Amino acid sequence: MTSPSLDRPRLLVVAGSAVAVLVAAALVVALLVVRAGSGGGAGAEEPFEPPAAEDGAAAAVAAGVDTVQEATYARERAAYPDRLRIPDLGVDAPVLPVKAPGRVLVPPRDPQQLGWWADGARPGAESGSALLVGHTVNGGGGALDDLETLDAGARVRVRADGTVLDYEVSTVQVYSKGRIARDAQRLFSQEAPGRLVLLTCEDWDGSGYLSNVVVVAEPV
Repeated sequence: MTSPSLDRPRLLVVAGSAVAVLVAAALVVALLVVRAGSGGGAGAEEPFEPPAAEDGAAAAVAAGVDTVQEATYARERAAYPDRLRIPDLGVDAPVLPVKAPGRVLVPPRDPQQLGWWADGARPGAESGSALLVGHTVNGGGGALDDLETLDAGARVRVRADGTVLDYEVSTVQVYSKGRIARDAQRLFSQEAPGRLVLLTCEDWDGSGYLSNVVVVAEPV
């Protein structure tokens, strides 16, 4: 951040009330910048080329997500995921493809929208972690506000190319920023069997988020 003012929570006055809008979310993301499997099946288009990286290397990225930073969107294609549903949480959110210029992944500004990392695996791919990220809003209003309350066995549904893909939650874990960076290669592996990984912030301390929630779900 070049301006100290951008580090502070911003307030929006709505109907005479001060409502906290999306503040600086301390998402710490590790992206495997290697070629991912397309996972699109017959007739699927090839994925975008990922950023250049050392062969097989995992680059840990501190993705500072805030209200003034804009997401970088990938060009939408029919086979890409466009909606995520988590029935147990009442989540029914649109999904937009996002890229990670400079190895910084930023979800869409709208806290009710999610971002799918378009340089990683697609949902439904035979291999690779399909990574979906979203904001948590202090005070409520984010699509993934209650992600940490999911239980193992809960269902998650992703719509892509008119087809609904069903997943079952296998793990729900809260990681400190330091630990998620250390475990990045395992958590966001593009070599793992195909799966869905959901990521958001957790543990608001009054000025920022200290942790991240990582949900891993397996296809059913």
